[in-house]
Amino acid sequence: MHARTRLQPEQLRSHRYLGSDDLRSFGHRSRQKQAGFSTDDFKDKPVIGILNTWNDLISCHAHFKQRVEDIKRGVWQAGGFPVEIPVMGLSETFMKPTSMYYRNLLAMEGEEVLRTYPIDAAVLMVGCDKTTPALLMGALSADVPSIVMPAGPMNRTAWHGAQLASGTDVWRFWAERGAGRLSCEAWCQLEDHIAASPGHCMTMGTASTMTALAEVMGMTLAGASSIPATHSGHARMASMTGRQAVELAWLNVKPSEIVNRTAFENAITTLMAIGGSTNAIVHLMAMAGRTGVKLTLEDFDLASQRTPVLANLRPAGKFVMADFFDAGGLNALLVQIADLLHLDAQTVEGQTLRAAMDGAEIWNDDVIRRRDNPICATGSLAVLRGNLAPDGCVIKPAAAEAELLQHRGPAAVFKDYPDLKSRIDDASLALTKEHVIVLQNAGPLGAPGIPEWGMLPIPKYLLEQGVRDMVRISDARMSGTSYGACVLHVSPESFVGGPLALVHDGDMITLDVAGRRLHLEISDEEMATRKAGWKAPTAKFTRGYGKLYLNETTQAHEGCDFRFLHADGSQDADPSIY
Repeated sequence: MHARTRLQPEQLRSHRYLGSDDLRSFGHRSRQKQAGFSTDDFKDKPVIGILNTWNDLISCHAHFKQRVEDIKRGVWQAGGFPVEIPVMGLSETFMKPTSMYYRNLLAMEGEEVLRTYPIDAAVLMVGCDKTTPALLMGALSADVPSIVMPAGPMNRTAWHGAQLASGTDVWRFWAERGAGRLSCEAWCQLEDHIAASPGHCMTMGTASTMTALAEVMGMTLAGASSIPATHSGHARMASMTGRQAVELAWLNVKPSEIVNRTAFENAITTLMAIGGSTNAIVHLMAMAGRTGVKLTLEDFDLASQRTPVLANLRPAGKFVMADFFDAGGLNALLVQIADLLHLDAQTVEGQTLRAAMDGAEIWNDDVIRRRDNPICATGSLAVLRGNLAPDGCVIKPAAAEAELLQHRGPAAVFKDYPDLKSRIDDASLALTKEHVIVLQNAGPLGAPGIPEWGMLPIPKYLLEQGVRDMVRISDARMSGTSYGACVLHVSPESFVGGPLALVHDGDMITLDVAGRRLHLEISDEEMATRKAGWKAPTAKFTRGYGKLYLNETTQAHEGCDFRFLHADGSQDADPSIY
């Protein structure tokens, strides 16, 4: 990539807006001067769009007000002209019904921002779970030179002398409270400690997973995804990202040249080695759909069967992301699986993945395990099929109690999430640890938005008996910080008449993770009879974005993206020609 011919100023995309001697360009230049800039500030310089996902309800990005200034500093230093463009922030905490419902909307906004404005290259400011795949999806569709700046994980924190993990410990202590082993006073104290700084969750949840995958796919600076949000190195990384964005503009390096089949294979392998979030499967499938790369669930399952889990990070392990950074970060881990990666893959720095990893070392081999001492030899994630999930579903074996990975039990069925919340603690249901809790209508269309409901609650009376894990099945997702024997993303979902919709209380269900099988023990004839009697639920939306979402969203095994945004070889006109 270093040998590429550099563009001349008149070849920049922004030159069409700012460089011509015509009426429209006069208007563009005069409005830049209205904002306080002089001609020398922007003349013959690449315009770098900084897509900022900050808002006051996405606390993971609370430091982005400063980081955008750090990025601008780098852009100015490299001779570019930075422009901040606020885009929709996807707050995992506050957005209802789920931030996933709006991932595609941010992807569309990102794409259209890149296409419509005079942007020669973009910095994508991401972190909280869905912002990373959303802006990458938009950038891949627009195919404007882009680089990712990860938010970084929040600080370590402790409570009562023990290290905490955001998300993971919320679930754990909530279970203890349900069991009567944690007081209301202690629960309230926990609120003050669980999220100690800006930055995304400090576990290997979806945020850490997706920024790590963005790095191994070549879309960040080397080492960028491991730096904690409040570390001084994070501000330096932001400035370097701004400088590299200017270089990408001059060389016109497009995402399509970096994010290809090889990059996806590296991401899938890395996903398994870091013990990453099940959500990454849905996001990578959606990103692949934007590029025309054909991925299947089997690509993930095969990688899982050959890749060791080396990151000893919660929820599957015992450390947090700050420990991972101190232990050497992502590149130190990648060195351990170098033989499983495509090392000649290109990155936005104009170097290969091999070069990006050069010199990385492990400084704590309990946090980042060496190849001969893995957390698990294989099996970070598993893809299951069967008559209950003909298009597939997923489970994270490393985060479940081992004895539940081979299980047969009667179904306890809940028709939707409100039904689950209202009845799960009803002692008259007489559930036991052997039961299989089934949630329907929690998928892409049924919920809508395939929310993180998949870590279904365990009845309080079982918690009081010491039960902490049960087999749970849904067409929902679960948080990357969650854990348990939770079967997720069942496809097709129950809302469209998938087999999950046909399960009755008491039906026997067999889960066989080693055999990659999820089976509802009824005959084909009985299944057909139930299907014939099934009635489609009423659509929740009849207008606006909701109607668009219901009409166009694909199933989980296809990425839950909008069908009309999948790559099909067509190309829209560049708006700058108008």
